[in-house]
Amino acid sequence: MGEKINKYLKGDPIIWGVIIVLSIFSLLAVYSATSTLAMHKMGGNSLYYLIRHGVILAFGIMIIFITHLIHYKYYSKLSQLLIGIAVILLILTLFLGTNFNQATRWLTLPGLGFTIQTSDFAKLALIMYIARVLSMKQGEIKSFKEAFLPVIIPVVIICVLILPANLSTAALIFGISLLLMFIGRISMKHLLASGGVAILLLALFITVGTLVEKEGRINTWKNRIENYFEEGGEESYQSQQAKIAIATGGLFGKNPGKSVQRNFLPNPYSDFIYAIIVEEYGMIIGGIPILLAYLFLLFRAGVIVRKCDRTFPAFLAIGLTLMIVVQAMVNMAVAVGIFPVTGQTLPLVSMGGSSMLFTSIAFGIILSISRNLDETEPDEEEVTA
Repeated sequence: MGEKINKYLKGDPIIWGVIIVLSIFSLLAVYSATSTLAMHKMGGNSLYYLIRHGVILAFGIMIIFITHLIHYKYYSKLSQLLIGIAVILLILTLFLGTNFNQATRWLTLPGLGFTIQTSDFAKLALIMYIARVLSMKQGEIKSFKEAFLPVIIPVVIICVLILPANLSTAALIFGISLLLMFIGRISMKHLLASGGVAILLLALFITVGTLVEKEGRINTWKNRIENYFEEGGEESYQSQQAKIAIATGGLFGKNPGKSVQRNFLPNPYSDFIYAIIVEEYGMIIGGIPILLAYLFLLFRAGVIVRKCDRTFPAFLAIGLTLMIVVQAMVNMAVAVGIFPVTGQTLPLVSMGGSSMLFTSIAFGIILSISRNLDETEPDEEEVTA
């Protein structure tokens, strides 16, 4: 039986294990967390959202399987096309996107009725592109003109296009990009300077925006930060309900399907699904295993990187893993009250469509790298670097 599984499922077995663990928690938690939503929208038919999410999750696992069979070297050249498509999609989203909760983050695909959060596509494309450029520029990696500018320019463009509707995602992408550039040996003085400039420009943007616009996303960001330090407001309410869920869940939980806070938390099936998991399964069975799953993923990415004898797959593996793990840590930190409310989902666990799709692609690429480590032919871009 094990040989048959190994025949089809290539790559790191521990990463496959992480995927299975997160998928199981995803099905159980979404089924429970959507009961109130089903009562209001589906006449109490809670199976609707379970089946819907199960289909999306199954499609995501199929995407992981297909993607992990494709050699990672093809993602290098593909990244040049994807980064251009990402910029176009983000521009279209700004002007033609679907607005929800004062945020235009989604783009409805014509004729299909399917919406995608274009920032999910953009961060995947950007990580792939950064990995390519870093691998090609290792010979002049300390150069401002030859190495730093070719990397930072697309990062800035992507983050600026995402920023008006989604500050947390823009900040997350910018931070992970700087971290990947640090791993890629970009000059520290260039990284520190770009980080400082970004903070100053963001502060100026928020200050001016607050004075000009009394309602909208800028004031939402401001209110979230203020509510984090003060009692009151919708964001404070969300955080309090999440902390109640975690506190009452304790070590062993209230048992599956027994969550109370799912009736009070907004989006308990996405932004605050970690709180629901801890409430029902406790820290021992739910909270800690999920945390360890993401940490194991990060550890295995480090193992993959150490085994790599080429720079592109190493940068791509660690970049995509950081994208998944850092987002997961932010989501869990919000649930326990460490960070203000950000709206970041828990990768591969929260209910979602496009986020599940692009997270699955990221997992598939990481597995593709791990299954091709024994190959010896050099990457084309490293020959020409």
